[in-house]
Amino acid sequence: MSYLLEGDKSEWEVVIGLEVHAQITAKSKLFSGASAEFGAEPNSQVSLVDAALPGMLPVINQFCIEQAVKTGLGLKAKINLHSIFERKNYFYPDLPQGYQISQFQKPIVGEGILTIDMPDGIRNIGIERLHIEQDAGKSLHDQDPKRTFIDLNRSGVALMEIVSKPDLRSPQEAGEYVKKLRMILRYLGTCDGNMEEGSLRCDANVSVREVGEKTLRTRAEIKNINSIRFVMAAIEYEALRQISVYDEGEEVVQETRLYDPNKDETRSMRSKEEAHDYRYFPDPDLLPVFLEQEFVDGIKKNLPELPDAKKKRFIDDFGLTADDVETLVEDFEISKFYEKVAEVSDPKLSANWVIHELFAILKKEGLTIVESPVSVENLAKLINLISDKVISGRTAKDVFEIMAKLGSDPVEIVEERGLKQITNSTEIEAMIDSLIKENPEQAEQYRNGNTKVVGWFVGQMMKASKGKANPQVVGDLLAQKLVGK
Repeated sequence: MSYLLEGDKSEWEVVIGLEVHAQITAKSKLFSGASAEFGAEPNSQVSLVDAALPGMLPVINQFCIEQAVKTGLGLKAKINLHSIFERKNYFYPDLPQGYQISQFQKPIVGEGILTIDMPDGIRNIGIERLHIEQDAGKSLHDQDPKRTFIDLNRSGVALMEIVSKPDLRSPQEAGEYVKKLRMILRYLGTCDGNMEEGSLRCDANVSVREVGEKTLRTRAEIKNINSIRFVMAAIEYEALRQISVYDEGEEVVQETRLYDPNKDETRSMRSKEEAHDYRYFPDPDLLPVFLEQEFVDGIKKNLPELPDAKKKRFIDDFGLTADDVETLVEDFEISKFYEKVAEVSDPKLSANWVIHELFAILKKEGLTIVESPVSVENLAKLINLISDKVISGRTAKDVFEIMAKLGSDPVEIVEERGLKQITNSTEIEAMIDSLIKENPEQAEQYRNGNTKVVGWFVGQMMKASKGKANPQVVGDLLAQKLVGK
């Protein structure tokens, strides 16, 4: 499904490339032993290296290298056994060194592929590169009316910059790309993907061209977008802005822009520097990184099952629908919770209870799946009670509410409250005979062809049995009794 925009004189298509900055999940920073934990008091996690004091030398965090390689393998990308760290020179108050240690000419990860599912089919989006770099500090402009404060807690935190090729063609594709990339990172355990805390940020390079045009036109870069919804909105606005510029006979300027979600617009920040303006050169304090193929193969061997493989397995092994699988696999912890339930109970019924009943409770209480008041073991027990016809589905919902409040064992709840289904056909038959005898008019309606009235009888039976009569046994016996057999 093509995404085309109308200009004054012609149709336009948008061309998008994304640069995603993902904070590497690690206890310490890229070149120092300082903590990388989020939420600490300002400037409480700053080593002498992070503060760029004279004579301080960086030391590479090997775990961060492993995390980058793991991410590259998860993106089906080429792992470069030889890479180098370079100095990217620019000056900003929260960059104490006056340069950023990054990678440019020889990144640790080369080209790869990320597959996204769109309504009109699968799209393969090219990955240009993944390189490692250190984060800058943070300028705080809202602490004082006249001064800006600097917090260096983030200075030196390890980042992966994942650069896509300009293969995206709509805001929706861009949104799906970021969503899928975040999912893969979370499954790999290489980034928590928390955009609210800044551990995943996105820069969008946007240009437009007339339909049928082969060359790329001048792009604008929208910096530091911190939600998937804002990524899509920023691209939409910027594409329309550029079309308006061309319709007025002017040219789009290559520049860096910011997206303002309050006004839903992008604003010019500065003219865009070219790569050579940063005066990249190899960092003299850091040796080149040489990896052994055996090291890479060891990481590859231990990769976890990734979302696409898990989706296929859930469909093939558990017989789930594509929609249910999409919901269950979107979050790694949810997929893990579901699979543990499905291993010891009916998979389809498990999916239904996780997606509908459990999600409803979690949403109501504002909890995540790892905070679920209903444990894996207890939910599986409840589902088995339904499958074994010990309780009805309706009774199970009542039991589930008690479980969610008290964290109780469903078997104990059913026993203590006498909620077991009545499956004894003799007992149910006696109740049906009494019901038909008390309601001859409805019975006659059924015999005269109004088969819908059987639903009324079922309802009355469930009411009389307080929901404990087995609905299937009730239905079978009613069908026999109402025709006089």
